[in-house]
Amino acid sequence: MVRPLACTYSAFYICAVRSTIPLKNQGAAVTRLKLTTHVEQDRYGDFYLTDAVRPAPDLAVIPTEGYRVGIFRDPCSDNRIPMLVASVSREKLFDVFHDMIELLGDPVDVILETSHDSSTGEHHDLCRDGIDLPVLQSYLCDFEDLLLNDGCSGIAVMNEEGTCEVQFDEHKLIIVYSADLQPYMNVLARHGVRRDDRLKVITEAEHLHSTNQAYREQFHELCCRLGIAESIEHARW
Repeated sequence: MVRPLACTYSAFYICAVRSTIPLKNQGAAVTRLKLTTHVEQDRYGDFYLTDAVRPAPDLAVIPTEGYRVGIFRDPCSDNRIPMLVASVSREKLFDVFHDMIELLGDPVDVILETSHDSSTGEHHDLCRDGIDLPVLQSYLCDFEDLLLNDGCSGIAVMNEEGTCEVQFDEHKLIIVYSADLQPYMNVLARHGVRRDDRLKVITEAEHLHSTNQAYREQFHELCCRLGIAESIEHARW
């Protein structure tokens, strides 16, 4: 069952002005009413967005389900790593993420990403090494609403060897880095997500993020649960 949209116009508006949509430069092209109507739309065809993000009103990229495969080149080491990027409709998004991190083994390392207090949209990383996977999964279930619907929170989970990573970013895209992508592609196939190497994702055009004070507080609580409360208290935003 796809749940109704729960976000508010004001949350999107604040983030739009802060980071992604230069509304002042668009003059009368984007009115308050037009933007309100736009962010209330959470469905494009058979694809449902979470509350975390919306495309810009010009719809340069229309949200679509699918995944594509490519190569990531590390600019520092020049190493090349196979990667995939998946855009998954919200009713199965969290299940896909859970199934993918199951492939990483136990224990895992975790990085929480936050841009709650960033004026530029850049995110800050908070790390926790060596957590049992079942414990992590339990925490993720407790904070499912935060991870799905907060446009300023993301998480990355890595295997103990550091050779595979599953990222669930602020835009609610799933990004995988691994020498062997086939097991992750199998997960997507089981959930009916098809490969499309021409797929355009929401980050490739202007877009809007949504957050609020309650999500900021929940993010801090998740950090405490994961044992990285000291790190977040001393972080320089």
